Amino acid sequence: MINSEGHELQESRLGENIVHFARALRNAGLSIGPAQIVDAVKAIGYTGVRHQDDFYWALHGVMVKKHEQSIVFSQVFLLFWKPRGLVEKLIALLSPIAVPREKQKPKPGAARAANALMGNDPKTSQSTEQEIEVDARFTVSGREVLQNKDFAQMSAEEIAEARLQIRRLILPDNKILTRRMKPSKRGHIIDTRKTLRSMLRTGGDMIIPHYRDKSSKNPPIVALLDISGSMSDYSRMFLQFLHALSEVRRPVHSFVFGTRLTNITRQLTRRDPDEALDLASREVEDWSGGTRIAASLASFNKLWSRRVMTGGPVVLLISDGLERSGGDDPAPAIERLQKSCRKLIWLNPLLRFDGFEPKAKGIRQMLPFVDEFRAIHNLKSMAELCTALSHKPGSSNFIRQKGWELS
Repeated sequence: MINSEGHELQESRLGENIVHFARALRNAGLSIGPAQIVDAVKAIGYTGVRHQDDFYWALHGVMVKKHEQSIVFSQVFLLFWKPRGLVEKLIALLSPIAVPREKQKPKPGAARAANALMGNDPKTSQSTEQEIEVDARFTVSGREVLQNKDFAQMSAEEIAEARLQIRRLILPDNKILTRRMKPSKRGHIIDTRKTLRSMLRTGGDMIIPHYRDKSSKNPPIVALLDISGSMSDYSRMFLQFLHALSEVRRPVHSFVFGTRLTNITRQLTRRDPDEALDLASREVEDWSGGTRIAASLASFNKLWSRRVMTGGPVVLLISDGLERSGGDDPAPAIERLQKSCRKLIWLNPLLRFDGFEPKAKGIRQMLPFVDEFRAIHNLKSMAELCTALSHKPGSSNFIRQKGWELS
């Protein structure tokens, strides 16, 4: 490539940098092959880079094939090229009058991009290998500690590892029978229409019976997540669980509430977890504020119950039950919610304490209408929840087992 002053650009150095950039994208999850690297070098030669935007979009057009890959590409590009000043040097060679852009605010995918680039640094990779070799003896015990550690007590590194563990949770197959019928080789119901059609093909000489049976499907899941100040450490981790759940189960309807109810189902359907949680946080206006449980449940019953409570859903209520408005009675709203679903599971982080007793008025009013009352404060409790989703609904006999008197 030749710049405006006739100086020849060192293609070998540029090609080498593009190869390292492609490796960073591959570590971040993008599918980059040798052919795309060659096309990227040719694209830079054809475009005649005069501005940083031209260089960015030339590589973007070759290496990005899906919409969800654009966010990760942007972060890797920002971290790989800008700190080293490679784009500015390239622009200086091609167009001395160009001015570099100002730094942009960090976007979703920055953490994954940073981790991908750290793997390309020889010093970093050597230290990582040494750490893995030393910690290999304590892998089992380390996982056990992480499984039982409270979300509120985790460090930033432990939270990142916990998010990976959440995405590896496997939900049991809890399919239920529906009224719809499907063809079956060994069913108990004869498919009259299909049997008669087969008779017409043979002129009535042969009668080959065809059968059908009831089809099965996973019941819908409706999650109502408390995002008040006392629940912030747990609600953010459970959003990771709901995002992973939305990828393998359909449908999953997610709602958050503090002082108002917000539907974030559409935001959590994004494939990239960083983008999904970023969009969900932008949609919510009352994060880490007060709590109006009774008003939020009543709003859900009025505005959303008929839309999402079809097909016998399982409802997950994630809240500590501490009402901060101090006025409304949540019993009528949660009673109606319980009668509209197949199973109502209340997940409460306060159950992590051995001596917990339902002394708060709101908790005492809500407990009689709950099918299951479970703790949700660490990875182990999430794994137990996955097992509980496959069980048939039972009565609220846990109140009698604990010896609680709610009257």
